[in-house]
Amino acid sequence: MLGEGIIKGLGETARNFIGSYVHEERLTTVQYPEERLPAKEAARNFPFLVHDGNDPHAGLRCVACLICEKECPPQCIYIAKSKDKKPDYLGRPQFYPRVFDIDISVCMSCQICVEVCPFDAIKMDTEFELSNTDRFEGLLLRKEQLARSNDYYRRIHPTEAAEVDARLAAEKAKIEAKTKAEAEARARAAAAKAAAAPKPAPVPAT
Repeated sequence: MLGEGIIKGLGETARNFIGSYVHEERLTTVQYPEERLPAKEAARNFPFLVHDGNDPHAGLRCVACLICEKECPPQCIYIAKSKDKKPDYLGRPQFYPRVFDIDISVCMSCQICVEVCPFDAIKMDTEFELSNTDRFEGLLLRKEQLARSNDYYRRIHPTEAAEVDARLAAEKAKIEAKTKAEAEARARAAAAKAAAAPKPAPVPAT
């Protein structure tokens, strides 16, 4: 029927308009900024860097692989890799970002950096009150400003953080089991080699 789509659209608009006056959960007006609604778990704004423990430098998960910088559509991420290495959460030596900047005046919150990161080092924040009088330096976030603890990540995205923690714990347990098995195998090989070595002939008594 001609105009059926328009009629359906107007009907949906009318239903939502009337519902905003009838449904109790839609009647509440929040007096922002004095009152604030809690952010939804699925909310996202700009990225932040996750670190484990209390030291943002020692616990930073990022290994400066540069994947997020290359995949960022607006090219708002700038990373400079370190020349030295530090141990990661598994104790393996890894590079780290000497510089990690994100220009949030350009960032489009697409979350591609999160999706391509193989180390679960970058996630999306829910903080949105970031207005600033300095349009350039004030909206260029440095590594120190971007670093957030894993506890903070668990607080704003509990479901997602629990899945990441479980995956990282399983990976850590797997590597630790492999390392232990290799150490035991080396110990057995050394013991077998020592047992197979020819013993020196006894010295005859004079």
